[in-house]
This record gives sequence, structure tokens and C-alpha cells, in this order.
Amino acid sequence: MAVAEAQSEKYSRHLKERVRFYRLTRKFVDEKEVPQEAQQIMYYSLAIGHHLGIVDCLQSDMDCHGEEYLAWIEGLPKDSEAYRKMSGFLKFGEITIFPEHIHMLATAFQQINPATQSETSQRLTAGLIEILNAIHQEPMMYLMVRGTVQ
Repeated sequence: MAVAEAQSEKYSRHLKERVRFYRLTRKFVDEKEVPQEAQQIMYYSLAIGHHLGIVDCLQSDMDCHGEEYLAWIEGLPKDSEAYRKMSGFLKFGEITIFPEHIHMLATAFQQINPATQSETSQRLTAGLIEILNAIHQEPMMYLMVRGTVQ
């Protein structure tokens, strides 16, 4: 990783935020907002895979401070795909973890020696593994990691 990139991550404005891990808990179609003449279009779009009119209900499963988040992901190898994925939060203020990321992230976080982690990092690792297992059981589920101003 380039020194400039590491410094920009270290001083990211997102480090001052509260990091929340939101898990999709359910989806529903908001039919009352769709005019009768447009409902067929909505149902057709759902059938072909677009999510017009779908409302995702997210639940915050865990959270930490931005500095704790950075300390946590620092346990990952800097050249790994897992680090690249998780450090996206520092750049963009949010990341989305889909079923295709489960194996890569679970493997990477399970390889971190707990003795090298703080209590918070251990809690985050255990919580993430639990959420990834839930996504594995229900592939329509996903996880959004998003910063919120404190």
C-alpha cells in the first residue's frame, strides 16, 4: 500500500464517525405508493430482477467508533482482498457485503490471532462471523456498514 494511501486512510473523516453494521432483516413491496396503472410495471420489474418499489428493512446489529474499526481491520493482511473490501468504508463511508463476500471475509477474519486483538476487535470479529453465517443461511440477506455522525 502506498504511503499516501495509508495516510489518507489514517486521517479519513470517517474515523470520527460511529460505524454501524446494518443487516437486512426483511423486504416488502410498498404497493400503496404505486398508482394502479403502474403496478403491472412494478411487478414486471420485480420479475426480471429490478427492485423498483422494494423497501429494505435494515437492523443495526453492532457498532463501533471509526478508530476502533480501523484498529480492527489492521489485523488483516494489507494486500488481501478482505482488507481492500473492509477499508472501502474509510474511503466511501459505507460498504455493502453480499453473499459472494462471505467466504473471503470469514476466512480472513478467522485467521487473525485473537491474542493480537483488543476486546473490541474480538467482539467485532465474532459479530461479523455471526452475521456472515446468517447471510450464508439466507442468501437474499446482505450487510451494510455505514458511518453516522456522532
